[in-house]
Amino acid sequence: MTLSLVQLATPRGTFVPPQNLDINNPESIKSVASTVAYGTMSFYTGNVTNTPDTIAIFPKPHYWWQAGACWGAMLDYSHYTGDTSYDDVVRQALLSQVGPKFDFMDSRYAGSEGNDDQAFWAFAILEAAERNFPQPNDAIPSWLQIAENIWNTMVVRWDDTTCGGGLHWQIYPDNPNGLDYKNAVSNGGFFQISARLARATDNETYLHWAEKVWDWSQSVGFVDGDFAVFDGASSAKECRNVNFLRFSYSQGIYMYGTAMLFNYTNGNETWANRTHGLLEAARAFFSPYPNATNVMFEPACEVTGTCNTDMKSFKGYLSRFMAATAQIVPSTLKDVKELLAISAVAAGKACSGGDNGTVCGQKWYVGSYDGSPGLGQQMTALETIQALLAFDARPPLRFGEIKDVKGVDGTHPASTTPTSSSSSTSPSASPTAQQPDSFAHTVTSGYNLVLAVVLSLFI
Repeated sequence: MTLSLVQLATPRGTFVPPQNLDINNPESIKSVASTVAYGTMSFYTGNVTNTPDTIAIFPKPHYWWQAGACWGAMLDYSHYTGDTSYDDVVRQALLSQVGPKFDFMDSRYAGSEGNDDQAFWAFAILEAAERNFPQPNDAIPSWLQIAENIWNTMVVRWDDTTCGGGLHWQIYPDNPNGLDYKNAVSNGGFFQISARLARATDNETYLHWAEKVWDWSQSVGFVDGDFAVFDGASSAKECRNVNFLRFSYSQGIYMYGTAMLFNYTNGNETWANRTHGLLEAARAFFSPYPNATNVMFEPACEVTGTCNTDMKSFKGYLSRFMAATAQIVPSTLKDVKELLAISAVAAGKACSGGDNGTVCGQKWYVGSYDGSPGLGQQMTALETIQALLAFDARPPLRFGEIKDVKGVDGTHPASTTPTSSSSSTSPSASPTAQQPDSFAHTVTSGYNLVLAVVLSLFI
């Protein structure tokens, strides 16, 4: 399968400089998001070179996982703004990485793929499934089936021989970097994937595993009594030496998993309390200084200037999952808006660098561009700014609503095929008779098409 795309893209709509973002004006938010999305995609050339080694991937020093994270951000962009200009590029990227068994276990990335890396691609695949994002290739399973395939590869790696359970950071034994480390982002990722699949398929096996991973995460101290999420621990020491380093994305990953379970269980109080606890604990990633109240930052490295390439993108995933949490746990909406609104304004002011005055920096609390450009910096700003549109967007679809849509033009034709776990390789379980309700909201697009795509599909 090849997909040739010639992209002629410019930011869309009436231009609003990011530093002039008006958070009370949806058109202003969309315009700024468009500008920042364009800056994000300027780092990508895989659809131009169009070779197996460059499609979907960003150049070094970015690892494979960050590409998956970026395509998730661009799915958010399409869904929240209504601008489908990049959809063909996103679709090509996702389908190019499924691997021979349609589970994102590709030998090309064996040297760097860990459980957390695979999880970030799974997040993007689940977004596609939960939004009925068209998947036109009949030779490849539906998005939901791919997500279930990923889960099946992860569940067999659950290791009861140390720490009483848990996933290791790494997958392959010949990768010595972190093979004896069980970390929060890998296990939180498995937890969230399980929770989302439970809601998407109504298969209680996924619910059982989500509960199991949550209980284990608390038992080893990765999630403490105040719902702070810590980085991980050594399996060689039976996870008794918890690394109390905290990163924003781990907090967000667990939060959205609990939100999904609250929604799936129709408002279970335990999952509500856990969601609120994780959100309250996420305040540790805001307000670095008294004059930067509610501005997001990465406390483990940002103030000291020690964030690596990966870490510079972490804030964006907290923004993504906070906004998504507010969509399905209404009681969190006020606090999420309070935090993300101020951070979005600060992010906009940080996107004032470069020759065009729209390049995004890292430290939002300085009040302007800090001279630190990069893909992660663009992604964090994009996720945070476009998150303000999530509150009026259609929440993720669930069991009974998710379809296998085959169109490529963004439409959802009536002849779509319902997707269920019974047609994939998921574990067997008896689904309940519950038919969840629908949360359909209208998302409108106020833009004119400016992305010209010359498409040669599956030649």
